[in-house]
Amino acid sequence: MRSESLSFLRTLLDTPSPTGFEGEGQKLWSNYAGQWADRRWNDAYGNCFAAIGDEDAACTVAVCGHADEIGLMVNHITDDGFLYCVQIGGIDPATVVGNRVGFQSTVEGVNETVLGFVGATAVHLQDKTGDAKVRKLHELFVDIGARSRDEALSRVNIGDPGVFTAGSLPLGEHLLVARALDNRVGTFAAAETLRLLREQGVPEGIRVVAVSTVQEEVGLRGAAMIAESLAPDVALVTDVTHATDSPGINHAKHGKCVLGGGPEVAIGSAMHPEVVRRLLSAAGTQEIAVQRAATPGRSGTDTDAIFLRAGGIPSGLCSLPIRYMHTTVETTDLRDLEAISTVYAKFCQDLAADFDQRGDAYQPFIPDYSS
Repeated sequence: MRSESLSFLRTLLDTPSPTGFEGEGQKLWSNYAGQWADRRWNDAYGNCFAAIGDEDAACTVAVCGHADEIGLMVNHITDDGFLYCVQIGGIDPATVVGNRVGFQSTVEGVNETVLGFVGATAVHLQDKTGDAKVRKLHELFVDIGARSRDEALSRVNIGDPGVFTAGSLPLGEHLLVARALDNRVGTFAAAETLRLLREQGVPEGIRVVAVSTVQEEVGLRGAAMIAESLAPDVALVTDVTHATDSPGINHAKHGKCVLGGGPEVAIGSAMHPEVVRRLLSAAGTQEIAVQRAATPGRSGTDTDAIFLRAGGIPSGLCSLPIRYMHTTVETTDLRDLEAISTVYAKFCQDLAADFDQRGDAYQPFIPDYSS
């Protein structure tokens, strides 16, 4: 991967961006993507856009990823100064004990991240008279070093968000480990698509808008907003998918997807057949390996919110295989990530060529059922 791109990716991954509080990460993304954009902007809730091409182009392609990550929110503070939290997005409580947490404090005068760690009663002190059980989130507490409720309240407020602070790190030649691959990598792929198109020559006749959406982890909310406001003619969505090449996963039930095997193209339901065909063609003409995912219903990604809006937006989904989703050690192969933006850039170039040959009235995503 290009060194400048990798440096940006790791900085983006390490910048806290919990759902509903994505501002710092969005600023970083907007400045990066804006280097190659003709125009950039954001909406009231923080969805960010960076566009190349004319606003009155015959076709607008949205290239989307979501910026938010899972985290915790302060819900209760005990008299002894310990914090109890509710989850932001889907968290497995079994994976968080002992993790460090950084809270974005809203207490006046507190300008730095408030650090703490997820504690739980040590195994030696637990009641072993009954069956062992997995502890639930409300049974876990966060220790920020406060000795009283008042001292804790001098650092954090109820409602302050926090994320796990584990930083990104390379693993071998091609792998990267980070807490927020889901789904900062989607916004990275969108920005890199703009970069590639700017370097290769901006395709004429279409407009390409890179989009970094908010609040995906709690209901695909930002995607619903941008589908209405932008109303693109086609949407290319990037998210992550489960790499099932680690021990103990049933391939008959969950499918087989491997790191380094290429991005996974979703098939079915929200995935418009012509968009899928073009994605596979763009990969094939560049000899980029892809994997296929059977998606007969919900994909669990922003695609589900986008394709339903504006009378139906033709959409496609390329997912990055990762191991250990929604933990602090999500792991991926950077070659798979690079492939996504390469495929998207080729998709846009080929689409622009079609419009150039057939004219602005061309409607490639509307099937002809009249004959």
